[in-house]
Parts: sequence; structure tokens; C-alpha cells
Amino acid sequence: GGGAYGAAKAGGAFDLVRFVQQPQVLSRIVSAVFALIVFACLVGDGYTSRAEDPRLFCIFNRNEDACRYGIGIGVLAFLACIFFFMVDVYFPQISNTTDRKYLVLADLGFSGLWTFLWFIGFCFLTNQWSWTQAEDVYIGADSARAAITFSFFSIFSWGLLLTFAY
Repeated sequence: GGGAYGAAKAGGAFDLVRFVQQPQVLSRIVSAVFALIVFACLVGDGYTSRAEDPRLFCIFNRNEDACRYGIGIGVLAFLACIFFFMVDVYFPQISNTTDRKYLVLADLGFSGLWTFLWFIGFCFLTNQWSWTQAEDVYIGADSARAAITFSFFSIFSWGLLLTFAY
């Protein structure tokens, strides 16, 4: 065996090509891209205004919470992907099994939580989009649909990360 959490394999040289080919690394990169797309769409075109009223409002049924939720989980998911990507880089160098255990459990817990939060986000954004009035949407419809679509894809990418952590 590989010891507890692979600790017997700790050490050795870093091989970038082999590292990037690992399925959990590819899934983490995909999850980061999906999160980036979701929050970029909401920040870029998620808020609009009318010609007679210059105040901005959220394109999702004028519900500010919908935009805030999508942006919040998107930004935190992106930052978490960067953090866990760095953990993936340094993980083979960690020989302490306790540290490895806590990192794996943190990845498992965070991936599980974010799979659930992306599911809630998809449902919330889809529901609010279905109640959005056509006259409130000028140019942000494609970005709103993209945010909904990639929040749906994120459920599966984070579920895959959950499976790899398990």
C-alpha cells in the first residue's frame, strides 16, 4: 500500500505534465473556469437599468440576492480552486499523515458543500429567471443564461471533485 493518505509516496521530483494529467487537477481547473464564467457573467451583465431610471438592478427578477448569491459562490469557488490547486501541487511533498488527512478531509467537505451550494444556486437562478419580465431584459439575457448553464455544470464538476477527494 501507499500508507495513510499516500504518505509512503511523499517526496520526489515534481513532474508538471504528469501533475496536469491527473483527473482531480483537470476537474479542479474545469471547476475554476466554470466559477469564473458564472461570476464574470453576473458582474459584467447581471445588473441593468432602464433609460428613465439610472439605478442598477439585478437582471434576475430584480432580486439582488440572486446576483449576490451567484457572484458570492462563484468567487469563493474560484478562490477555493486556486487554494486546493496549490494543495495538489504540494501534496506529494507532505509526509505528515495528519496534515494529509486534514487536507483531504477539507477538500472532501468543501467539495461536498459547494456541490450542494451550486445546486441551490442553479435552482435559485433558474427560478428567478423564469419570473423575470421581458421588459427588464435588454442585453443581459445571454449572460444570465450562461450563469445558469455553468452553475448547472458546476454541480457535476464539484461532484466529481467530491468523488476524487473521497
